Amino acid sequence: MVAGIGIPVGVLIIYLGAWPVAALLSIVAALATKELYAIAEQGGQRPFLYLGVSVSGLLVLLAGWAGGFSAWSALAIAALVGLTLVSLAGSVFFRMPDDGPLASAAVTVLAPVYLGGTLAFGVHLRGLPGVSDGSLGWDGAIVLIFPLVVTWVGDSAAYFSGRRWGRTKLLPAVSPGKTVAGAVGGLFGAVIAAAAYSTLLINPHTSMLLPWASAAILGLLLGGIAQVGDLAESLLKREAGVKDSGTLLPGHGGLLDRFDSVLFTLPVTYALLLLVQ
Repeated sequence: MVAGIGIPVGVLIIYLGAWPVAALLSIVAALATKELYAIAEQGGQRPFLYLGVSVSGLLVLLAGWAGGFSAWSALAIAALVGLTLVSLAGSVFFRMPDDGPLASAAVTVLAPVYLGGTLAFGVHLRGLPGVSDGSLGWDGAIVLIFPLVVTWVGDSAAYFSGRRWGRTKLLPAVSPGKTVAGAVGGLFGAVIAAAAYSTLLINPHTSMLLPWASAAILGLLLGGIAQVGDLAESLLKREAGVKDSGTLLPGHGGLLDRFDSVLFTLPVTYALLLLVQ
């Protein structure tokens, strides 16, 4: 049910333009930051909740307002430096030496980088230079949907191949359910998804030319990076001893559980597509 509602609504918002995407992803970033802080608190850290949640959402909104990566990056650095200094100042007054001041400040800054900073690349992809200016239409929408499809098809392929053929564990200390067969199946699914997507949607319906062979290589890279993103979130949950990041999405856990792989693939896709144009 969550996917049945979320996918068409998400596609509509992506079609409407960069600003609707920025508004949606800023909410996702803020809520996912709250989930990450809850995980950190389970592990004994005490981040500054409202500071981090605000900056995480702000980083995404700044991507919509700046209108390009160069302008956004300067604003993002300023926001993160400011957050670092304020977090350290807050630790002076609200965290005693035996109350984890370093961890409080570090986790407070980590979440906006990990969540707001990466999700902002969804806005950059929606207005990818040379393809779209971020306005209403399918050019930029098709580009942004590309890493989402590759990531989630790879995740699904990993799940089913792991269930069917999985025997050898991949990294049991980090994620006991992941298997080598699942990882290989996920890579294969990502490659097929990327090649098919470029052939059926990117090349016929955008100004970008992405040959299927190049798309397949991108899919292989994104498939591997997506799995690292999944394992990174699993590592954080494992340390804190929690199964899911939240309960916001029935049957899927929290937003962080749903977007963990995308957090890694969005910025990498932006960089790679700029290189192959």
